[in-house]
Amino acid sequence: MAISKERKNEIMTQFARHEGDTGSPEVQIAVLTEDINTLNDHIRTHKKDHHSYRGLMKKIGHRRNLLAYLRNKDLIRYRDLIQALGLRR
Repeated sequence: MAISKERKNEIMTQFARHEGDTGSPEVQIAVLTEDINTLNDHIRTHKKDHHSYRGLMKKIGHRRNLLAYLRNKDLIRYRDLIQALGLRR
């Protein structure tokens, strides 16, 4: 269910703003998006897994809050990120 450490490191290097960046909003949102996509596939297969569904909803809420923060802080970075991740089509 969880993404692998290698995949997480790939995402971090792709969206990092500088060397060793693991905590910027862009990195956090990208990692959460990958987690959400993985959990979405799991929920489609296991429809009665309510515990995982609750975890999915918490991750979606966390990503929503981070996106709102980034939108208020820097609109250009926000637009670039949603374009790169394919959100809000």
